[in-house]
Amino acid sequence: MNNSVNTINFTAIFLMVVVIVVFLFAYFLIYKRLKIYTRKTVNQWDDFVLDVFKIPLLWILVWIMIKSFAHLFLKDLTFFKYLIHVNNIVLILSVGWLLIKFVKLGAYLLNKKLDVKASDNLHARRRLTQLTVFQNIADTVIVILTISVVLMTFDGAKAVGTSILASAGVAGLIVGFAAQKSIGMFLAGIQIAITQPISLDDVVIVEGEWGRIEEITLTYVVVKIWDERRLMLPVNYFLEKPFQNWTRSSADIMGTVFFYVGYDLPVQSIRDFVPTILKGNPNWDERVFNVQITNTNELYKEMRILVSSGDASKNWDLRVEVREKVIDFIQANYPDCFAKVRLNHNNKLAFQAKDE
Repeated sequence: MNNSVNTINFTAIFLMVVVIVVFLFAYFLIYKRLKIYTRKTVNQWDDFVLDVFKIPLLWILVWIMIKSFAHLFLKDLTFFKYLIHVNNIVLILSVGWLLIKFVKLGAYLLNKKLDVKASDNLHARRRLTQLTVFQNIADTVIVILTISVVLMTFDGAKAVGTSILASAGVAGLIVGFAAQKSIGMFLAGIQIAITQPISLDDVVIVEGEWGRIEEITLTYVVVKIWDERRLMLPVNYFLEKPFQNWTRSSADIMGTVFFYVGYDLPVQSIRDFVPTILKGNPNWDERVFNVQITNTNELYKEMRILVSSGDASKNWDLRVEVREKVIDFIQANYPDCFAKVRLNHNNKLAFQAKDE
């Protein structure tokens, strides 16, 4: 047997290491130069592309160098086939990684076309929701396919896979039953992306909490509560349980402010005063304003002020402002007209007259 077959060419290996080190130095030097150049440009997509493909592209180039070196100097060694096998696995993982980055780049470019910060951003939020969910689906499919291709490079894994398929039977039923809920949530995520009962940044009332849809994945939804808490819900919650969506078709909303006042309060004075609050107010969209007595009893009358806004946050601020200023107005001009009650000698509630 020729001993030269298993002789390692250390000179060639040293040369390869030197070439790779020089290549890495040149690669990062070029990257640094490009980074400086992209920072000077007006657009931001070139910065994003440079950052996204920095490492995956490096892997591909290093793989090409090692592959070429192995075929030139190591093909006569006994462990050559194992080296090539590992090299092929690295290539498969690199290609999978590169595909995920391409999906991320496509999602970024599509996302740049959506103006979510616009006042009427319903269309943009719907497209962004679909984009986010389908990006997660694409990433999941790429990962599964990449792992499958890697396993297919092993003869043992092929045999295991064949035996598993041949003996699916009861084991398949058990696995299918165990995974039924997970698969159901996965399909629910796809259904939400298509039918869109919720979209990113929707204002919702769930589990008695007011918040906005912050994140939608294939398995769960994150609702950002008004006080900065996060409510985590399974994605199929929004297909199986009732909830309120205040921005399903439009962000426009109407809100009410209730006052409980005496019968002697002139309602017209309130109708004349409230427009002074609303005039030029950035939280009022000038669609709806109304003052009505909506209920009465033996103690007081219920006065409702109805105002509209472009979204729920503005309406909240508007209602708070209206409530504060109307209370001050009544206190300053009709201080005796607030609803008052007292206990009589029989421990029953009774209206407190003005002359008392």
